[in-house]
This record gives sequence, structure tokens and C-alpha cells, in this order.
Amino acid sequence: MSLALRQHIEKMIALTDAEFDVVLSKFSVKKLKKHQFLVQEGSTVLHDYWVVKGLLKAYHTDEDGKVHILQFAMEDWWISDYQSLVYHIPASINIDCIEDSELLVISAEDRELLCNEMKGMANFFRKKSHAGYVALQQRILFLLNKNPQERYNRFLKLNPKLLQRLPKTLLAAYIGVSRETLSRLSHP
Repeated sequence: MSLALRQHIEKMIALTDAEFDVVLSKFSVKKLKKHQFLVQEGSTVLHDYWVVKGLLKAYHTDEDGKVHILQFAMEDWWISDYQSLVYHIPASINIDCIEDSELLVISAEDRELLCNEMKGMANFFRKKSHAGYVALQQRILFLLNKNPQERYNRFLKLNPKLLQRLPKTLLAAYIGVSRETLSRLSHP
């Protein structure tokens, strides 16, 4: 697990063994079962999570009971309710496990300490945040401007490994269509 984290970080910055030991000391391991919640709407989020193994979804359920999936997170991806984490307000989303999952967890406080003490880690987290903002912006623009077939094709292109791991109902919710529409999109 520690080797995977080091490889993940070193895709963007170099770390000495001593620096990585400091970084690793700020993380703890969390294991969750399929369908178990990592974050529940209304709770206060104090941690950022890096997926070592498994698959999770971040979503909001509207007043009519419709599920709106914001993000999937599989191995090597980060997930949290960042609004709650940054602003210390109740979570506005739920995050639960689609598969049994293992996560490395860092508190916002420890992440801030690392960023203050190690310029490289500040750069790492800044780059990860920017990549997340870009991905979210692209996702919103695709939802607003593309038809269902284009959204489905983009998902397939960007996430081919996820297709086999996701129930069709979740994929449909992610691209903003009904299960029936998804069947038509995947079998033209």
C-alpha cells in the first residue's frame, strides 16, 4: 500500500525516503465493505481519501428520490466532499462503496501540515486539485452540451476499465439517462 502511494505521488513530484516516511506517517488505512458509507450527507467531513483498492461513488439524491452521481473513484483516485472538508460545513453528498474498498486517509489538518512543511507536497496537492477542477468542469459542460450518445461514448473512451465494474443503473445515473435509454445507447 505504501509503495502504491509513493508511486502515485512520484508521478508528479520526487520524494526522498525520509520525506516519504513523513508523508506516509500522516495517512491511515480505512477498509469498507460494499454498500458501506464513507460520507453521509449532513455529516462533517474531516478527511481526504485515496483509493488503494475498490470502487466508490459520490452522489446526491434530490427531493424526488432521483440519484445524481457526481463522481466514481477507483484505484489511484481521490474522493471526498471537498465543500465540507474545506469550509467545515455539513456534507452535501453521500459517498459509498460499490465494491469492498481500501483507502488511505489523510485529515485536512495533516494535509495542510504537509503542504506547509514540504513544498513538493504543496505542489502535488495543488496539481491534484487543479486536475479535479478541470475534470469537473469538463463533466458539467458535457452534461449541458452533449446528447446522451455523446456522453456515453465519452464515458467509454475515458473510463473503459469502469464499464465492466459498474451496474448499468449507476452508469445511467452518471451520464444522466434512464436505464432503458442506456440499453439503447450501448446497443445501437
